[in-house]
Amino acid sequence: MDVRRRNNVVVTGRPDGPVVMLAHGFGCDQNMWRLTVPALADRYRVILFDYVGSGRSDLSAWTPERYSDLRGYAQDVVDICDDLDLTGVAFVGHSVSAMIGVLAADQAPERIGSLVMVAPSPCYIDRDGYRGGFSAEDIDELLASLESNYLGWSAAMAPVIMGNPERPELGAELTNSFCATDPDIARVFARTTFLSDSRDDLGKVAVPTLVLECSQDVIAPREVGAYVHAAIPSSRLVTLNATGHCPQLSAPEATSRAILDFLKELP
Repeated sequence: MDVRRRNNVVVTGRPDGPVVMLAHGFGCDQNMWRLTVPALADRYRVILFDYVGSGRSDLSAWTPERYSDLRGYAQDVVDICDDLDLTGVAFVGHSVSAMIGVLAADQAPERIGSLVMVAPSPCYIDRDGYRGGFSAEDIDELLASLESNYLGWSAAMAPVIMGNPERPELGAELTNSFCATDPDIARVFARTTFLSDSRDDLGKVAVPTLVLECSQDVIAPREVGAYVHAAIPSSRLVTLNATGHCPQLSAPEATSRAILDFLKELP
């Protein structure tokens, strides 16, 4: 198995620097990090990749059995680390990838040395006194709409997820990213994402962790950031002066600065 081709792995930055791995969220690919990479590349060895089924990955390697569980995506991360023989990786995960990073750190603790969770959510559904931001009915309707008309859903939802309506080019970029994803694969990834509940996994995190939230985010409200921070003893919570769910695009300088400040304090 050629992992680097399978996951479209790109290595850039300082060859002998500490390793930072950037992981994209649902409906996206590694291009989502293009505004963050320059700030990291002078000091760090930066690893970019696409999950199987996303971007320029090898779509023939995708199976619904593996990728109907977040641990299938976490295995992609572990496979890349194994193939490149990486240890002590600073894993930066956006959205659902924040929890994928938690799972990867549990599966291969020798590989993941720290976590940066950008707009994370361990559970999107309100339950048991926990506020995830959506009712079960909301998620059922979201998934039904996505499954019946994926392109229409993408055009309607991507600008809402991105926020920043005064900058329509951002919503258009996310719409194009969603629409470039195979609808059958996107349906599986969406169900895997929005029906996941990884709250119990947060307490297993034993590495330094930065929880990076936006001041306004319809997908991951601030109650979620506070919950994640409280559940991970070794975590730090930083609230960006940014709106929407994709601060690496809407506020790249602030996002990069927060990540760098955290990484510079690591051993």
